[in-house]
Amino acid sequence: MSAWETVIGLEIHAQLATRSKIFSGAPTAYGAAPNSQACLVDLGYPGVLPVLNAEVVRMAVRFGLAIGARIARHSVFARKNYFYPDLPKGYQISQYELPIVAAGAIEIVLEDGTVKRIGVTRAHLEEDAGKSLHEGLGAFTGVDLNRAGTPLIEIVSEPEMRSAKEAVAYMKKVHTLVRYLEICDGNMQEGSFRCDANVSVRPVGTEKFGTRAEIKNINSFRYVEKAIQYEAARQIELIESGGKVVQETRLWDPDKGETRSMRSKEEANDYRYFPDPDLLPLEIDAAYIEAVREALPELPDAKAARFVAAYGLSAYDALVLTASRELADYYEAVVRAVPEQPKLAANWVMGELSAALNKDGLEISAGRLSAERLASLLVRIADDTISGKIAKEVFEAMWASGESADAIIEAKGLKQITDTGAIEQAIEAVMAKNPAQLAEYRAGKDKLFGFFVGQVMKATQGKANPAQLNELLKKKLPG
Repeated sequence: MSAWETVIGLEIHAQLATRSKIFSGAPTAYGAAPNSQACLVDLGYPGVLPVLNAEVVRMAVRFGLAIGARIARHSVFARKNYFYPDLPKGYQISQYELPIVAAGAIEIVLEDGTVKRIGVTRAHLEEDAGKSLHEGLGAFTGVDLNRAGTPLIEIVSEPEMRSAKEAVAYMKKVHTLVRYLEICDGNMQEGSFRCDANVSVRPVGTEKFGTRAEIKNINSFRYVEKAIQYEAARQIELIESGGKVVQETRLWDPDKGETRSMRSKEEANDYRYFPDPDLLPLEIDAAYIEAVREALPELPDAKAARFVAAYGLSAYDALVLTASRELADYYEAVVRAVPEQPKLAANWVMGELSAALNKDGLEISAGRLSAERLASLLVRIADDTISGKIAKEVFEAMWASGESADAIIEAKGLKQITDTGAIEQAIEAVMAKNPAQLAEYRAGKDKLFGFFVGQVMKATQGKANPAQLNELLKKKLPG
């Protein structure tokens, strides 16, 4: 595959977090009984008219400003004509020639630490279609129109990604951004955040794009990576065996680990776009744009840069800690309680805490340990009440029981031994019990130092202060 270059562009569909739909007052809550949240506007009944939801405009402008894009002062809604069983009107209201957001960019960090800028061609508003249901219906297909009319922002990248990993990094960055902006909940299992991947290949060194295939509706980062890798390999094998890639729409089958043909790919003229006669052009003035700009939160890149400058973290640590707004807020709450220990706080939030959340399948907002509780544990590490090793035991007990660090340390008798005399006494007892090893150490077998550290720790039930123990051993062992 080294002779070939993969070219990837993503079309990300983010469901906007409004309480009602884009052109009607029907609710958008997830999980309702089928067809219980679709009104006459969503169903395309004759005589009904769409009315634009003002909140979706604010959310689109918010996203556009966050990626440094051009916000259109004048944009137009169009009818995109196609027939699917879950699209009641026979057309989708979308934007085409004049979208609300255009010409932005998103920066991603590659595996080697370099930063790559991916252009965003456009981000336009549109309504979602319904959903076809197949399970439990035998030979029939059911249609749930609850999702019909749900507001989406479709974020279309330039074809500037060159590997599946770059595409995943870009998709994760967009996912982080829409959640920071609070315009989308990012729930991929519920379909709130999904993408179509346009994939083509070309010989390395050529500029002309190959024929692309579009892989529809991928709703996990892992599947995006696997689908792109499979599709690129499929196209290369097809070309090298004398075949031609056909422009088409394909589906990713996670069970078989392959893409399969769905239909021939439509061109824009197949959709017969024309301005929707029921909706006026959308006019936005400069004052509105500035008001939205002033209300923007601190964005992920700016927050990561501040974490590096203010807390002395590495760029990698800052990137991990700002991956979600909730995680970043949690970390800063911990640091406020232990301001002299920002690196220790980072290690525990990224390490023990994240591992516990992942193990139990919890979001940080639903975790069992508040930032203040975790900080109270870190205070006890910093003041030498307990060692880092014992702290892990205390953390597990805190996570399981909800008790405070101090209560657990007291109840289990876990306080660290910092009394020099007590540690010296333990060292002398271990030396007396292990004369052969002591003789070998004094004869030059330095590796036995670790043996004596372990034996003293065992004798003190892991409570000896490690730094003090090491210092005292260096003095005692040589004789």
